[in-house]
Amino acid sequence: MFQLLDPAGRLRNGAKPPLDDEFVLEGLRWMLLSRAIDARATALQRQGRLGVFSPVLGQEAAVVGSALALDPSRDWLVPQYRELPAMLMHGYPLHKHLLNLMGNPVEGRIPDDVLMLPTQVALAAQLPHAVGIAWGLKLQGKDGVVMTYFGEGASSEGDFHEACNLAGVVKAPVVFFLQNNNWAISTPRQLQSGAASLADRAAGYGMPGVQVDGNDLLAVNQVSREAVARARAGEGPSLIEAITYRMSFHNTTDNPSKYQDPAELEAARARDPIARVQAYLKGRGMWDEKREQEFEQAISEEIDAAVAKAQKAPVPNRSQIFDNVFAELTPRQAAQRRELLGEG
Repeated sequence: MFQLLDPAGRLRNGAKPPLDDEFVLEGLRWMLLSRAIDARATALQRQGRLGVFSPVLGQEAAVVGSALALDPSRDWLVPQYRELPAMLMHGYPLHKHLLNLMGNPVEGRIPDDVLMLPTQVALAAQLPHAVGIAWGLKLQGKDGVVMTYFGEGASSEGDFHEACNLAGVVKAPVVFFLQNNNWAISTPRQLQSGAASLADRAAGYGMPGVQVDGNDLLAVNQVSREAVARARAGEGPSLIEAITYRMSFHNTTDNPSKYQDPAELEAARARDPIARVQAYLKGRGMWDEKREQEFEQAISEEIDAAVAKAQKAPVPNRSQIFDNVFAELTPRQAAQRRELLGEG
């Protein structure tokens, strides 16, 4: 498993820093923002102000490190449902994500200039679409790359295998980013596959596969940049398996205390990806208590502003259920819409 930083935030084997310190600091800011959003969104959901929410807690380095390898002006992001910081980094406004969680998808719509698909709850269903976009970019002669996310549970779905097979055949410029957080809701990794490494599956589809420490921001970014560069050069897809751990519930309907070993969770907390980056930057004179307080204050204000903006957005109306289904309503839909609005 590829790793650059140990749990104490030290570079392994005397390696040289692969990233500029300011770049790492920016990555840490996104990680801290993600964790703060987790806390706020969970609280709002418990108050009945948001719908079901899936936190990123424990997986911040995997999501942020990979997303930092993309160019939002030409690359596409195809998320599953636990990649919020990557979505924000790609240009999706936080208040729009909150609006979707509030049941207002019209106002929460992805802006036209943000190259991203919506979140996908059905496991692996987004992967064929990611390959389709990547193949389309190749056919159009564009140099864009698609990065798509999914978990180890999704890698057992047929859509995963079909998407990988097609991507390998047509050499689609797509990076399959597998977040192995050890849990498919309540099913542990060892009950999902007998494979020693899920990254080894890549060979069967004619693409390289790499397993990386998903709690190591620097290592994740390096393997992601290599995979993106490979795809952009026309060399086809790659599969990255980021080994991390879900340090929270699957989503706000879940109670992990019923199936999660407390000792295992405690061990995962000792590998906290945020603490690792903070220790690394502190050792390089880039992180201290004052800077931490400044980041926390700015992040709190950013989230406050997003929540306030979402709450001021126009509420959806019933007729919008017919919008964006067909370019023109079918006669049956038109009649249903008239009936709904009491138009006879």
